[in-house]
Amino acid sequence: MADALLLVRARELWAELAGTPAEFISSGGAKVVVAPSSRLAPPSWTGVVRIGDAALVTAPTVRTAEMVADAARKMPPEELVDIARLRAVLPVLDVLGPASLFYLGRDGFLPAHEGTAVEQLPIGDSSSDSDGAGGVAALLARSGKEEADESGLEDISSPAFCLRRGDEVVAAAGYRSWPRSVAHLSVLVAPHCRGRRLARVVASAAVAHALDAGLLPQWRARLCPSQRVAVALGFQELGTQLSVRLGDAPLSRGR
Repeated sequence: MADALLLVRARELWAELAGTPAEFISSGGAKVVVAPSSRLAPPSWTGVVRIGDAALVTAPTVRTAEMVADAARKMPPEELVDIARLRAVLPVLDVLGPASLFYLGRDGFLPAHEGTAVEQLPIGDSSSDSDGAGGVAALLARSGKEEADESGLEDISSPAFCLRRGDEVVAAAGYRSWPRSVAHLSVLVAPHCRGRRLARVVASAAVAHALDAGLLPQWRARLCPSQRVAVALGFQELGTQLSVRLGDAPLSRGR
């Protein structure tokens, strides 16, 4: 069963990111608000975040909000983050996600004990070559733009926690400070070193640092390998995030 305090804190975070006064319905269901400056989705997109049995939806315009609210009245929150279900009732043009949202309290933390020394690089070194050609910047470059962007490692505000093979950084993790004292985790492992539990080791160090700072670790993952690492560290899956770009016209009744 999901920890009640984790649910509350996760909902408080996403309500603040909505960019307009909004909150999750405590009794469950979906709340749809007009929020053109929402951080739940890219500009002009509709953002959907489900935490537990409640969903918060931010729409860029009144027209879009009305269209989504009409659909949401006929769907449980779980279906609002189901792409196939949304395509059946809304004019979906493009999607980002869905991604699962995991959270962790100190009591639930399962640290990795692999007997491997994790190196801590100072804040700022993760996005530069100050630590040499084999550093974190080199890891980002070797992984390719798509995977580097997905990891979010270049945007961390914490130290980078790294494993090396020789002079080469082959795995790194850290976190970016989000509102409501949340630490948003980022992890990346070199393509040729995956499948060796390195992600769990560096992520464990980053999570421990966040917990020691009094922060709530958040793990967002689309792919199963990343989700498995989160679960191995004790994270609880509490929800889902999905962003959709909608057309202006509702689907015809006959579709």
